[in-house]
Amino acid sequence: MNLWLTGMNHRTAPVEVRERLAFGADALPQALRQLRSLPGLSEGLILSTCNRVEVVVTAEDHADAAQSIRCFLSEWQKVDAEWIQPHLYSFAGRDAIRHLFRVAASLDSMIVGEPQILGQLKTAYQAAKAEGALSGQLEAVIAKAFRVAKRVRTETDIGSSAVSVSYAAVELAREIFGSLANRKVMLIGAGKMSELAAKHLLRSGAAQILVTNRTPERARQVAELVHGSTAPYESMTERLPAVDIVITSSAAPVYVLTKPMMRRILEARRNRPMFLIDIAVPRNIEPAVNELDNVFVYDIDDLQRLVERNLKGRLDEAAEAEKIVAEEVDRLEQSFQARRATPMIVSLNEQLERVRQAEVERMRGKLGSLTPQQEEALEALTRGIIGKIAHGPISELRREAASPNGGRTAELIRRIFRLDE
Repeated sequence: MNLWLTGMNHRTAPVEVRERLAFGADALPQALRQLRSLPGLSEGLILSTCNRVEVVVTAEDHADAAQSIRCFLSEWQKVDAEWIQPHLYSFAGRDAIRHLFRVAASLDSMIVGEPQILGQLKTAYQAAKAEGALSGQLEAVIAKAFRVAKRVRTETDIGSSAVSVSYAAVELAREIFGSLANRKVMLIGAGKMSELAAKHLLRSGAAQILVTNRTPERARQVAELVHGSTAPYESMTERLPAVDIVITSSAAPVYVLTKPMMRRILEARRNRPMFLIDIAVPRNIEPAVNELDNVFVYDIDDLQRLVERNLKGRLDEAAEAEKIVAEEVDRLEQSFQARRATPMIVSLNEQLERVRQAEVERMRGKLGSLTPQQEEALEALTRGIIGKIAHGPISELRREAASPNGGRTAELIRRIFRLDE
């Protein structure tokens, strides 16, 4: 039985190709049934996300699994096989295992260390399991992939730092305030990036989010998305003394917040600290505001530098994660190879037992009637001899199973003991 993986990802295919091959959740059960029905395939799993579509199967030795998967993708999605071919990659055996481990550990993701892919792989596993498409080697590989991902998360810091501008803003806010519980946030302007930052702040415990915008309707739309409320744009400064975190993304041609304005706001706050995130280009906050005590201003460049520093840190951690993946691939492959020796060991024991029984029966006529004690002694004697004969070959089979010469050793033992007869 061989393991095969064929698919495409964000590196090999543009989004217009990936979306044509994507599998909807509703269609997945039927697609899995069709996949398993293909000749020579026994297990199957389909992983479909916005950044990748991958099909993994176990196949009989004689089956052309890669070709079967390509035809399956073409027929199921009703696309020309020649059109998708340049975007596909295929891995077999050890390479397929390594790829799955890297995917689960988020080493193959667009953003290294992102946690979503592991949840997506678990969803794909559950769908395949529900359809009875996992029952052997592939199931063992996927289960191991989950353990590898957990080990990578536990033993490295690959997912600990912010690598998006919006989330970097939240991490900085945590550094300033410690806990974000009960902190109040105001969005000045309703840009997409400030909306994302507000969502992160909300999930991190921010108590209240106010949205103000020159266009009231847009303010209401964003407020609904972040479970907040609106404030009139003209009177926003009256609300600012009660706000701890301000995110600006206004298209205003002049500074929305100036140094004199912020000095008055801080006095009204009795100098309690404020965190200002200026995501607008051109900037909404006068740079001189940073000269005031107890106010912390970060613009888009500051956040981007933090993101780049964190990305470099993740890549350093990824090198350690790759070592873990390589180690776990070796372990699993050795385990599979050792299992392959088991049928031959059983066959060898059965062959030697048949020889023992035949020889005992052949000698019974010469031995005459035996007492129960003598019968027991004869059994023990002959079994002991057979055990000593089998010990060497069996030990060698187990030792060589995980080595490149394991196949030659097994073939030699098969011929010496005539196991095919």
